[in-house]
Amino acid sequence: QVQLQESGGGSVQSGGSLKLSCAASGDTRCMAWFRPAPGNEREGVAAIDNDGATNYADSVKGRFIISQDNAKNTLYLQMNSLKPEDTAMYYCAADPPADCYSGSWPYKFWGQGTQVTVLT
Repeated sequence: QVQLQESGGGSVQSGGSLKLSCAASGDTRCMAWFRPAPGNEREGVAAIDNDGATNYADSVKGRFIISQDNAKNTLYLQMNSLKPEDTAMYYCAADPPADCYSGSWPYKFWGQGTQVTVLT
């Protein structure tokens, strides 16, 4: 069992930046960030595997950067050029059933979430 703990959420003005972190209690194969989306349970924002290969949802490409520190078992999400529509609870997740994509479902382990609010 891997436990995930997010941090770094908060309120920021539109156009600003935030960096989220997710600390994992053990080794994982693939990690990702999710947020709720209308009509879907959760939208995959970005994912990264142990080799550092990344993929992103179209809505955040060019603005968000996912990265990890394998030595610290920590996942990051650098969010730039934030928009009001990025306001959401952001969840860290680990180990999908197959390929490491933000669209894969369901991931095995989940954190409790950290709130991001983008002010107009």
